[in-house]
Amino acid sequence: MKHIELQTYELRCQIDLIREEHPGCGLEKIYYQLQPDWIGRDRFLRLFIRLGYCLQAHKKFYKTTISAPYEYPNLIEGLLVLGINTVWQSDITYYRIGEEMYYLVFIVDIYSRRIIGYQASDHMRAIANMLALKMAFKTRGNIDFTGTIHHSDKGSQYGDHSYLGMLASEHMLVSMGLRGQDNAYVERINGIIKNEYLKHWSITSLEQLRIKLDKAVTHYNAKRIHRSLPNMLSPIEFEEMIKKNPESNKLNEWIYSNKLKINQKIFNFENYSSDDSKSSDEL
Repeated sequence: MKHIELQTYELRCQIDLIREEHPGCGLEKIYYQLQPDWIGRDRFLRLFIRLGYCLQAHKKFYKTTISAPYEYPNLIEGLLVLGINTVWQSDITYYRIGEEMYYLVFIVDIYSRRIIGYQASDHMRAIANMLALKMAFKTRGNIDFTGTIHHSDKGSQYGDHSYLGMLASEHMLVSMGLRGQDNAYVERINGIIKNEYLKHWSITSLEQLRIKLDKAVTHYNAKRIHRSLPNMLSPIEFEEMIKKNPESNKLNEWIYSNKLKINQKIFNFENYSSDDSKSSDEL
């Protein structure tokens, strides 16, 4: 086998291994994970698209929100986020298995992009959201959540008295919005988990969905690289890094503001990659 053919074969084996754990991982993200020294990014993409490794386009999903007649202000629009546990976002999305409809709840810390709570259910009652919230509290441990903002859309589950009571007991602030960009971080998570993981696996029941959801979230949090994070770290790696260097490693995140048209990130990392270009599989 010629040298280039051998190198290509070795890369194909590595890509196959990556996609066993992360079946929807895009080619550009794979390139940055492998960082082969004999081929550049653009040539890598052309080669493996030609070899059939390009992913199919994602299907659009239907909105699941049923707005309820209560009002909470949007506390996060134009907010500068300086650390973890500043803003949590939560959302519900659907997942179809055959003729059956199931529902996924996610809670994400927007600073680190880490999924801190989640739940799969066969209903849209608030109990599923409460289970996800309990997981989020457990994930973060015994800390003071006073002032942490919990942001969601105006779905009825988030106005449930028991759910609001859980937030109030931890002295968290309730924030709600209506537009898609108001909840963009967690809605992005919805698509990533469904399109990059779940839809590539054989899932035939709620029990299997929960098992695969655990697998997907574990990989997403611990291994999936994020080009929006310094050095393309995973969320858990990023959180560990800022715990070790809380003063020298800071990421300041502006949340989208319709009035100010703010949608930018400010980084202060000595070793942060200068490649800030956007791509379809960046997120």
